[in-house]
Amino acid sequence: MRLAIVGTGYVGLVTGVCLSEVGHDVTCVDLNAEKVQKLKAGVCPIFEPDLEGMMRRNQSHERLHFTTDLKAALVEAKVVFIAVGTPEDEDGSADLSHVKTVARSIGESIDHDIIVVVKSTVPVGTCDMVESVLEEVLKKRDVAFRITVASNPEFLKEGAAVDDFIKPDRIIVGLNDLSVSDTFQDIYNPFILDDPGRLLIMDRRSSELSKYGANAMLATRISFMNELAILCEKVGANVDKVRIAMGADPRIGRKFLHAGPGYGGSCFPKDVAALIRSGQTQGVELSVLKGVFSANNRQKEYVFEKIERHFGNLKGKIVAIWGLTFKPGTDDVRETPSRVIVKRLLKAGASVRCHDPEGIKNFRMEFGEAAGLSYSEQAYEILAGADALVLVTEWSEYRRPNWDKIGGVMAHKTVFDLRNQYDAHDLISRGFHYECIGRPDSKRYTR
Repeated sequence: MRLAIVGTGYVGLVTGVCLSEVGHDVTCVDLNAEKVQKLKAGVCPIFEPDLEGMMRRNQSHERLHFTTDLKAALVEAKVVFIAVGTPEDEDGSADLSHVKTVARSIGESIDHDIIVVVKSTVPVGTCDMVESVLEEVLKKRDVAFRITVASNPEFLKEGAAVDDFIKPDRIIVGLNDLSVSDTFQDIYNPFILDDPGRLLIMDRRSSELSKYGANAMLATRISFMNELAILCEKVGANVDKVRIAMGADPRIGRKFLHAGPGYGGSCFPKDVAALIRSGQTQGVELSVLKGVFSANNRQKEYVFEKIERHFGNLKGKIVAIWGLTFKPGTDDVRETPSRVIVKRLLKAGASVRCHDPEGIKNFRMEFGEAAGLSYSEQAYEILAGADALVLVTEWSEYRRPNWDKIGGVMAHKTVFDLRNQYDAHDLISRGFHYECIGRPDSKRYTR
């Protein structure tokens, strides 16, 4: 099937590449000419496991194309996906200006019947808005085409997006016109041959809300466990033991129960804020989500305060940061806990040295070049003369460090393990001061 996708970010590019992998003829559209040229040359603009290789393979088979020309991309396309960004607006709501602009451009360019699919994460009612924009533009053009608007939210995890798309646990499609449901069967059938029931057809508004609801639930679990971890520290309990006990209950399950420095990324912070705002516009007080939002912001401050509390005065201290991205397996640094921690450390007068396997370039672009802030491609290089090591992101290369080597180069053998990854007793026996989150060793087992 001939498909067009507008937007080549995490969602649009992964969608286009994976759909071409199963034989669809896909054209991805982006207004950024420089980006399109790189994509045409087989250069992937984001770090996502397996994505670049799959992209190049489908380009070589001439199933995947890139262009800045929307009108050309729409020629003979049966379906066009809108996969542009919906950043957080000043009031916390989703900024739909890009979605609206694309809808208007589609209306101005189309010359045949087509299905318009909103893939971006959007609040309830956005498909109605897109439909209205398209109708308005076609009316001005004095043309009549049958345009069906559908909701088709993505449920991709950064760092595992290709695998999630190829092997989905569910595919949600929201339609007010069920006569086009067979088209979505044709698009997605190759991904669900073993279990066609994973394609869930529902009304558009339910589909739109399902994405926000899923992300808000996951964010809630994270914030709850982080608050529970703080209580564990106060009463001498171990949050990892509590997590295991809770997760053994099948009604709860084991996922998203790890304590840490708070959630980040392009989805959870923005989507929680947008859902709160959606509730406010409808007169619904989403008090639980307000608590989740506040707890996450507090957690990022709390982990900085751990460091500050230990040293008392951070002026002149050298702090090494391992991990800048919000999670391993991605180069995304949006809303990452490291941003808050680094900013607070610099403000307190510390010098900060950073390492990340994939995130340095984006962190530098987001954060800028601040006095006292430096980066290195070598994880151990930033530890020479450092007063503390702070593990923020649990990349696999940080999993089993050479503690003898580290202890030999640090000025003070102090480790803040914000992912509860290391063996406290081992580090203490080696003469380190060790703190983590929500375990007795986070404040008691020190030397």
